[in-house]
Amino acid sequence: MELIVSAGIGALVATGIYLILRERSFSVVLGLTLLSYAANLFIFAGGRLSAEAPPLVLDAVAAGTALAADPLPQALVLTAIVISFGMTAFLVAFALRTLAETGGDHVDGGDGEGRR
Repeated sequence: MELIVSAGIGALVATGIYLILRERSFSVVLGLTLLSYAANLFIFAGGRLSAEAPPLVLDAVAAGTALAADPLPQALVLTAIVISFGMTAFLVAFALRTLAETGGDHVDGGDGEGRR
């Protein structure tokens, strides 16, 4: 299970970095979104990957606190989701404003002509 999650996080990071290095602003926004997904999965995986752990412990003495899932990474991921949504909304608005002012969606503000 850990190997699959690690490979998935690695694939998301690699794809996100590849898209951030592209010259179109939509690719950059998509790459940052994939990087935020990878960070969320990394934080969530830090809280133990166990299907047997209950999310809530009703009787801490009987069940033992060692069997419960860690709620801190779950709370951090929820906060990171909200922050990444705000960041994505800002970047989309910024990209649309750049498109309206320059007439193109290149990151450097150029139209892409003269490049190979």
